[in-house]
Amino acid sequence: MTEIPEHLLKRAQAARDKAAAAGGGDAGGDGGGGDAGAADDGEKIPARLLTGESGGGGGTATATVARPAAAPPASGPAGTAAGHTQRLLTVVKAGSIQDVKAVPTDKVHVWPHLLVVEFVSALAMTGFLLVFSTFVNAPLLGMANFNLTPNPSKAPWYFLGLQELLTMFHPMVAGVTIPGMGLIVMGAAGYIDKNPSNKPEDRKFSIAMMTIFLMFWAVLVIIGSFFRGEGFNFIMPWEQGVHEIFDL
Repeated sequence: MTEIPEHLLKRAQAARDKAAAAGGGDAGGDGGGGDAGAADDGEKIPARLLTGESGGGGGTATATVARPAAAPPASGPAGTAAGHTQRLLTVVKAGSIQDVKAVPTDKVHVWPHLLVVEFVSALAMTGFLLVFSTFVNAPLLGMANFNLTPNPSKAPWYFLGLQELLTMFHPMVAGVTIPGMGLIVMGAAGYIDKNPSNKPEDRKFSIAMMTIFLMFWAVLVIIGSFFRGEGFNFIMPWEQGVHEIFDL
């Protein structure tokens, strides 16, 4: 059974006491017209409704209750039969029908939260490069001589992976098929993995695919940089010397 709030029980008890006092005074003057006098008191609540008793007389009296009144639940069959009607909102706690807790969010504005961090990072990197270039010269070679082709002739490091593929496969496969398949898979990744979460444990497919791509390209660049000698032949790095590796 739903528990009736304490303040309603107190109001109902006070109304019953007042109705009982008014009914006693009316009984001496009217001689049996207690119900009519009680129904006309200030609370507009008949005494028979407050006490749970059935009204006397041959007719059936009706009254409009101006405000909810509650009484302690009676025990036994008689108390069950003489129950009181309560409005729903007077006995239901607000927390069960209304959520007042704010929902946390992990979204922030681009400005200033993101752009300030990126600007500070750019300034720090610029300062580091300025100091580093003051003490360390760039490993530049001499003037180019069109009569002397360097051996081996290597592409810049960001193209060494593609140059390494050309030594292993047909140019159609190394230059078109493999890079094209990689671009298609990376472009379709957003449609395959639709999880909106930013947590690494929730994006296993995307993280695994990106890791495979980076490791594949990094291995090719490392091989082309340190394991290729004259004629672009495969050699061990220590056979040509570390200084010659960085002079290429």
